[in-house]
Amino acid sequence: VQLQASGGGLVQPGGSLTLSCAASASISSANRMEWYRQAPGKQRELVGIVATDGSIRYSDSVKGRFTISRDNDKNTMYLQMNSLKPEDTAVYVCNAVWRTARGNEFVYWGQGTQVTVSS
Repeated sequence: VQLQASGGGLVQPGGSLTLSCAASASISSANRMEWYRQAPGKQRELVGIVATDGSIRYSDSVKGRFTISRDNDKNTMYLQMNSLKPEDTAVYVCNAVWRTARGNEFVYWGQGTQVTVSS
């Protein structure tokens, strides 16, 4: 499975962006899909998770501002980002995770898309 993230760019503080993570194969059976981000000089940070049952979790740093959604028909996950702050500047990457009955996980990563929040 190949994943491609897109939609990044330069936006002013307070602005919005929507990122997409398109998969080359069906994601309907993926146990979960995740968005991560990594800012220069910082560790990779989990932004949010959308599970196959539709449950969604967000990191505290984006809760209330970011919205994750998943369209299994389009094999795409989205990250709607509102009220962007300079500290949201990072490379955003997505993944999809399949777990076997034995608990083994197979994780597929997409390439990153740069989000820069600056005036």
